[in-house]
Amino acid sequence: MLGDVENHSSRRTAAFFDLDKTVIAKSSTLTFGKSFYQGGLINRRAALRTAYIQFVFLLGGADHEQMERMRKYLSELCRGWNVHQVREIVAETLHQLIDPIIYDEAASLIEEHHAAGRDVVIVSTSGAEVVEPIGRMLGADRVVATRMVVEDGVFTGEVEYYAYGPTKAEAVRELAASEGYDLAGCYAYSDSATDLPMLEAVGHPHAVNPDRALRREATAREWPVLTFDRPVRLKQRVAALRMPSRPTLLAAATAGAALTAAGLFWLASRRRTPGTGVRNTRL
Repeated sequence: MLGDVENHSSRRTAAFFDLDKTVIAKSSTLTFGKSFYQGGLINRRAALRTAYIQFVFLLGGADHEQMERMRKYLSELCRGWNVHQVREIVAETLHQLIDPIIYDEAASLIEEHHAAGRDVVIVSTSGAEVVEPIGRMLGADRVVATRMVVEDGVFTGEVEYYAYGPTKAEAVRELAASEGYDLAGCYAYSDSATDLPMLEAVGHPHAVNPDRALRREATAREWPVLTFDRPVRLKQRVAALRMPSRPTLLAAATAGAALTAAGLFWLASRRRTPGTGVRNTRL
């Protein structure tokens, strides 16, 4: 259990989630590489390189130097992109690409935090054009994401706000101040040691599918270590939640069989009794 609903308005709390490899199984930005290629935003070579970076990211995560190289590459890559076109591509392919890679365990945690009266905040290094629609899909209350400089409706390739490392922790503290969150009662989840500042900012940090550095820190500090390994489509998940549990289904089947047997026995006995006026009908 995550705890009871906060009873006092001055003790509002929130749950802060990293996105990539914490809530979803891949990099949110890199997942759209093929869609950006099909939309004419990148060429074949860039699409292949993006796919390779995604593979490396999934294989072992990314440390600080790798994240910096990725930031530089993606910033240069998106220079000149039409912002409206990017948003359209993301909207058109969001459910196809992101829905199947949402961790069931993360979706359950988001529901539990909401049920406990906590806000859910996605805090991601990926761009706002990608993170914001994913946040809406997940039912998040707020989103903190990297923002690129835009001039005349296109990306310049410069970064206006980089949601990474200590900046994430600053964003968490700023939200706590503006929204009245009690950080000692807040939760945070991440897979990467680069998010240690954000995890340290709250009273209930959790390591999710942690890289080696974060696992080492979490073990030393006795933080909970969670394993998420069940990506599931949200529609399938909703259908599963509506379906009765296996014991309930078995009980219903058993009761149905018993009632059927009783009915057949009664019908047979009536057929053997003369003068009842019951007409035997062949089915």
